[in-house]
Amino acid sequence: MTPLERARGAIGAKFRLHGRTVEDGLDCVGLAALAYAADVPRGYALRSGDVALLTAGIASSGLIPVQAARAGDLLLFRAGPGQLHLGIASEAGVIHADASLRRVVERPGAPPWIEIGRWCRPEAMED
Repeated sequence: MTPLERARGAIGAKFRLHGRTVEDGLDCVGLAALAYAADVPRGYALRSGDVALLTAGIASSGLIPVQAARAGDLLLFRAGPGQLHLGIASEAGVIHADASLRRVVERPGAPPWIEIGRWCRPEAMED
């Protein structure tokens, strides 16, 4: 199963800060971990804004930075002052844990946040 397929399987799951399962709820970090079958930190603040810490964690999970956009990429956004947000690129937009809507959704079109990073599994570069 691909990261995009795992992320799509979580659509409709409720939003829960520090959530790690579809059944109990997910936040954006939990959704990214589910999609990429990776371990993730716990105990982080909702508005930490620590890009270096987050990107180091992404790199340690084996993902590599990419420039060319493709569905299934892990996206890092600056969603507001001191607030970072993760999502999974889809063909039509982005899949993310939406705190306002209180669930995981696939948002069509260009995301409203500033994209500051994009990663994929090395084997995705072979496609």
